[in-house]
Amino acid sequence: QVQLVESGGGLVQPGGSLRLSCAASGSIVAINIMGWYRQATGKERELVARITRISTNYTDSVKGRFTISRDGAENTWYLQMNSLKPEDTAVYYCHANIYTYRDGSIYYWGQGTQVTVSS
Repeated sequence: QVQLVESGGGLVQPGGSLRLSCAASGSIVAINIMGWYRQATGKERELVARITRISTNYTDSVKGRFTISRDGAENTWYLQMNSLKPEDTAVYYCHANIYTYRDGSIYYWGQGTQVTVSS
């Protein structure tokens, strides 16, 4: 089975930076879409960023501050977060569309990592 594990969260002051990583494991044939979502307390989960073979997209609130990237040699992707704001505080989840021979192409979620931006 496929498993996504994210890491890199923590407590930072406003203006600080963090880099989140997500590692996918299992009988993976291909990862078609890699992304990051976040969910703040009392709010709906929202898309932060995603990357495909041909494009990268960001929600407006993080443009210019966050960068999503993928490791070309491994099933790993990252979210570099700069100029963090208190409004970025949330649990961040990695998310991916992954193809396996057993299950075809479906979506998977990581377990979440807490990012807290506070002075």
